[in-house]
Amino acid sequence: MLNATTYYRAITKDYSRTLAGTASGVTASRETDYFLANIGKVKSADALLKNNKLYAYVMKAFGLTDKINAKGLIRKVLEGGVSGPKSLATTLHDPRYKALATAFNFAANGAATTSMTAAQQGTVDKYVQQTLEANVGQQNEGAQMALYFQRMAPNIATAYNILGDKTLLKVVQTAFGLPVSMSQQNIDMQAKLINNQLKISDLQNPAKLKKFIERFTATYDSKNASTAPTNPTSAMLFSSASGAAGVSSDLLLRLANLKLGGS
Repeated sequence: MLNATTYYRAITKDYSRTLAGTASGVTASRETDYFLANIGKVKSADALLKNNKLYAYVMKAFGLTDKINAKGLIRKVLEGGVSGPKSLATTLHDPRYKALATAFNFAANGAATTSMTAAQQGTVDKYVQQTLEANVGQQNEGAQMALYFQRMAPNIATAYNILGDKTLLKVVQTAFGLPVSMSQQNIDMQAKLINNQLKISDLQNPAKLKKFIERFTATYDSKNASTAPTNPTSAMLFSSASGAAGVSSDLLLRLANLKLGGS
C-alpha cells in the first residue's frame, strides 16, 4: 500500500486526469446523469429534500452525508441563504454549510436556483471530488485527508472553521503535533492554539498550502509507519517517490488510478 505522501503526490501530479477517470466510473457517471437530468426541475429547498436521490447526491457533493438525516437543519440552511451575517449557514463554523447554501441559494434566487452553474456543474465537480476522496480513503486515510484539506482550504477564513470540521482539525493537529485533548478546552483557547501554529491566510497561498499539506502527510506517515509496504514492488514505489531510481511518477499515477476509476 502506498503511504500518504506518495499517494497524494501521485494523484495531484495530474489531478484533472485523475478526476476525469473518477467521473467516468460506472456509478459516478450514472448518478451524475440522473442529477443533471432532474435537478433543474427542483424549484425549492423543500422539493430538493423530498427527492431522496437528488438530495443524497447533493449531500455527498458537499461532504454532508453524515448529516443526511438532519433534514430540518438542512432546510434552514438552504432557506436562510448567505447574504446576512446571522444566516444559519454563516453562523455555523463548518464551511460545508456555507458552500451548500451558496450553491443552492434559494433565498436569493428562488426557483431559478437549480438552473444556475453553481448548482449544476458546480455540484457535479464537488461530487466527483468527494467520490475520488472516498476511493482514496479505502487505500490510505492520510492521502484522503490531504485531498480534503486541499479542497476545503479556500473556504477556511478563521481557526473556528477548522475547529468546526473534524477532518480539518485532525489534519492541523497531526501536522503540528497538537493533542486531541485540546478539544476539552474553551473554544477560544483552541482557536488560539491553532493561530499560534498556523497563519490562516497562508492557506490561500498555493505554495504555502502545498508546503503545509506535505508537512501533514510526512507527519502522518511517520506516525503510521507500521502500515508501510514491505513487498519489493511497493519498496520500488517508495524509492522512486523520494527521487531514487525505480518506478516513474507517471506509473505511480496509473497505479493509483487503478483504484479510483471504477466506483
